[in-house]
Amino acid sequence: MEALTLKYGCNPNQKTARVFMKNGELPFTVLNGAPGYINLLDALNAWQLVEELKEATGLPAAASFKHVSPAGAAVSVPLSEILQKVYFVEDIDLSPIATAYIRARGADRMSSYGDFVALSDECDAQTASFLQREVSDGIIAPSYSAAALEILKTKRRGSYLVLQMDPAYKPENLERKQVFGVWFEQQRNDTKITPACLAERPTKAKAIPESAQRDLLIALITLKYTQSNSVCYAKDGQAIGIGAGQQSRVHCTRLAGDKADRWYLRQSPAALSLPFKDAVRRPDRDNAIDVYLSDEYDDILADGAWQRVFTKRPPVFSREEKKNWLATAAGVSLGSDAFFPFGDNVERAHKSGVSYIAQTGGSIRDDNVIAVCDRYGIAMAFTHIRLFHH
Repeated sequence: MEALTLKYGCNPNQKTARVFMKNGELPFTVLNGAPGYINLLDALNAWQLVEELKEATGLPAAASFKHVSPAGAAVSVPLSEILQKVYFVEDIDLSPIATAYIRARGADRMSSYGDFVALSDECDAQTASFLQREVSDGIIAPSYSAAALEILKTKRRGSYLVLQMDPAYKPENLERKQVFGVWFEQQRNDTKITPACLAERPTKAKAIPESAQRDLLIALITLKYTQSNSVCYAKDGQAIGIGAGQQSRVHCTRLAGDKADRWYLRQSPAALSLPFKDAVRRPDRDNAIDVYLSDEYDDILADGAWQRVFTKRPPVFSREEKKNWLATAAGVSLGSDAFFPFGDNVERAHKSGVSYIAQTGGSIRDDNVIAVCDRYGIAMAFTHIRLFHH
C-alpha cells in the first residue's frame, strides 16, 4: 500500500491526514511542493474534468478549481480581439493549452484567486509564465516541458505545488468514502457526455449549431464535477458563469447568471476604455474593474479612491447603461445538473442571453418550462442524465 502523508486535513486541527492506494501506486507524482488535503481533492476532480473535456471536444482543456468546484473551465478556442484585451493578452501568439488556461482563468477571476489548475495536455513554458503571475496554489498536468517546470519551481518561493498525472490511470468501478464512521459505496459516475445527449429537443426551436452543442457539452461536463445543485453558463468554448452548491436551483441559475453578466460587462466599451495607470498590477486591475461594474461605484467615486488606479476619473457606468449592454448578449448556452422544476430558471437565463439549454427533464412542470423556452425562442434539449456531485 502506497501512502502520502499530508500537512493536515481540511482544517489545521485535523492533524492526521494522508492519501493512499490500497492496491498499486498513487496515479500522480509530486514534482514540487507539498500537497494538502484540499489541494488533492481539487487536483483529482479537476483532472477528471479536463480529461473529459478533451475527450468530448478533441481540444486541449483547462480548469481552475476552488474548494472542490470549478471556478472556470475551457477548451482551446481562439480568443477574439475583445477577449484578448479583457484577459490582458493582447498581441500575443498563444499556444493551444495556454489559450485554454487563459479562458478558464478569465471566466471568474475573483473566484479563481488562489486556485488549483488542471491541464489536459503538457504544460508549456508560455502557460507556466502566465501562471507564474497569478495567485494559485498548484497545478496538475500529464507532463511539463523542462522550461515550464523550471519556471513553476520558482513560484511561491519554490513551494508551488506541481503534480504530474498518469494519463493511463483508470480507477476502479466502485468508489467509497466514509462519513461519521459509516462507509458509502457507489458505482463511479462514468456516464459519457456526448452530442447524443442533446438529441431530444421538446421546444419549438430545434436548431442548436455545432458551436452551441460544444458549449453545452462543456457546461454539462463542468457540472459533472461541480458540487450540486449546480448550473453552468457557457459561450465561445468556455464556462462564463458557474453556480455551485445551492439548495435551490433558481439560486444556482441566478448566481451563475450574475457571473455570466459580469463576464459580458467586462467586454463593454465602458470597461475596456478604463484609464489605468501603467504601474497597476493585473490583480488590482481585475479588482478595479469589478468595483467599477458594481452598483457601489458611485460611493467610491465620491471617496476619491479611483485616484489609486486610474489616470483620470472614469464616468459612472449607470444601471441603465449596463442593462442596455446586457440586453445585447445572445448565443449563450446553459446546462443544469438536474431538471428545472419551474420556468423561473428559464426567465432568469433569458436575461443573460441564453439561447440554448440542456437539462435533465422529467419534472412534473416540464410543460411550463418548455412554454417559457418557446416564449423566448430558446432551443432546449432533455438529456435524461442527472449529474449530481457530492
